[in-house]
Amino acid sequence: MTWLWAIIVGLVLGLVAKAIIPGRQTLPLWLTVLCGMGGSALGNGVARWLGVADTKGFDWTRHVLQLVGAVVLVGLGDALWAAFRGRRRTGATY
Repeated sequence: MTWLWAIIVGLVLGLVAKAIIPGRQTLPLWLTVLCGMGGSALGNGVARWLGVADTKGFDWTRHVLQLVGAVVLVGLGDALWAAFRGRRRTGATY
């Protein structure tokens, strides 16, 4: 059940991150989910490092850090994906 929640959270965070980033992203859905999952883990790590991972009530700081991590990873993933796909297309024309 933990993996199911990780996939759901990754999907939601990845899609929200794609909506926040301006412009059109060419990142496929499966990679968006992986970047969202990675952003969630990154945000949890930073929250733990800052000492705000476990608070009473709703963990706003941790969730914002997760979203920031997802935005960073989706942005990087999209840039890498576009560079990889662009290079692959130009390499196939030789």
